[in-house]
Amino acid sequence: MQRSAELDAALETASDEYKLPVYYRDCVRPLLNMPRTQWPRCCGRGCEPCMDTLVGVASRVCELLGAEPE
Repeated sequence: MQRSAELDAALETASDEYKLPVYYRDCVRPLLNMPRTQWPRCCGRGCEPCMDTLVGVASRVCELLGAEPE
């Protein structure tokens, strides 16, 4: 997905819903440019942020935009 005001607004909304701090939002953007089948999963090691959170935000962005990742 190309960067746009609509994408930025959806990312802000989704991040707020998942309580993802502003400084981690750019970690979500790469997910939006790859198929869901390539999205990483939680490794169970307590990473911050957890991939489950980043994937949740990315999924919500797609839902808000009515789009699938590229």
